[in-house]
Amino acid sequence: MSKPANKQHNAAPDNACPPGISDTATLRAKARKDIEDGAITDSYSADREAVIKLLNDALATEYVCVLRYYRHYFMAKGMLADSIKAEFLEHAQQEQAHAGKLAERIVQLGGEPDLNPDTLTARSHAEYKEGSDLRDMVRENLIAERIAIDSYREMINFVGDKDTTTKRILEEILAQEEEHADEFADLLDGWIGE
Repeated sequence: MSKPANKQHNAAPDNACPPGISDTATLRAKARKDIEDGAITDSYSADREAVIKLLNDALATEYVCVLRYYRHYFMAKGMLADSIKAEFLEHAQQEQAHAGKLAERIVQLGGEPDLNPDTLTARSHAEYKEGSDLRDMVRENLIAERIAIDSYREMINFVGDKDTTTKRILEEILAQEEEHADEFADLLDGWIGE
C-alpha cells in the first residue's frame, strides 16, 4: 500500500489566483473607483477616443448603406427586380441593426453617436451610388460591401484584444458584410439579361 503524497509546504493557498487574475478584494476595490465611467474600468486598455472615432465612421458608413439600399429597393425595376428588391430591403434592415449596435457601443464607451446628416457621406467609407440600372445597383452594393469588409477588418486589427467587446461586435458585423458581398457576387456571376 502506498502512502498518501505529502502536500508541499510552498504550494499556493486554495484562494490564490492564477497570474493575471485579480483577487476578489482587488476587484471590489477597483470597481468602486471612478464609477462615473460606467462600463469602462481600469482594465480597458484601448485608446477610447480613437475607438469612438472609428465607430462613428463605421456608423456613418452603415447609415449611408441603409440609405443606398432603400433607394435601390424603391427604384429596382425589370424582370429580376422582385427577388433582388427583397435582398435590398433585407440588407437595409441588417445595416440599420449594425448602426444600432455601433451607436450603443459608442455610448458605452462614453462617446456620442455622430448622426449629423451634413457629414455622414464625408465620414462614410462607402459611397452613396444610385446605380443606373438593376445590375449597376447590385454592382455598387457589392463594391460597398467589399469596402466595409476591409474597413471592419482593419478596425478589428486595430482594436485587437484591448477592447474585446468592441472587437466581438465588429466581428459579428464583418461576418454579415461578408455574407452580403457573397450574395451580390453570386447575383452578378449568374446575371442574365440587361
